[in-house]
Amino acid sequence: MEMNHALDSLSALAHEGRLQVFRLLVRAGPEGMAAGEIATALQFRANTLSNHLNILAASGLVRALREGRSIRYFAEMQTMRGLLGFLMEDCCGGNAALCQPLLDQIACDCT
Repeated sequence: MEMNHALDSLSALAHEGRLQVFRLLVRAGPEGMAAGEIATALQFRANTLSNHLNILAASGLVRALREGRSIRYFAEMQTMRGLLGFLMEDCCGGNAALCQPLLDQIACDCT
């Protein structure tokens, strides 16, 4: 992951509402959630949720799939894995092998 993409992802998550949306979508797993379900679960107004989802999508942390008149959203776990890998690539005094078990655990196929 490049520095600018990491900054975009971190910036998108640096808001309580967007972090709540992303975590909810992670919990939803590969089935994702419809926008209305997200709004209900988090008690967000539609326009507020739409803004949060647009910012998360622009950073690559969520993706949308139209289902008729509804839009279903999914957490992009590959982007999150890339971000975590970027943050940890110089961990352990430059000995990345020490962090490899954690990186392997993060690399689960969740989506």
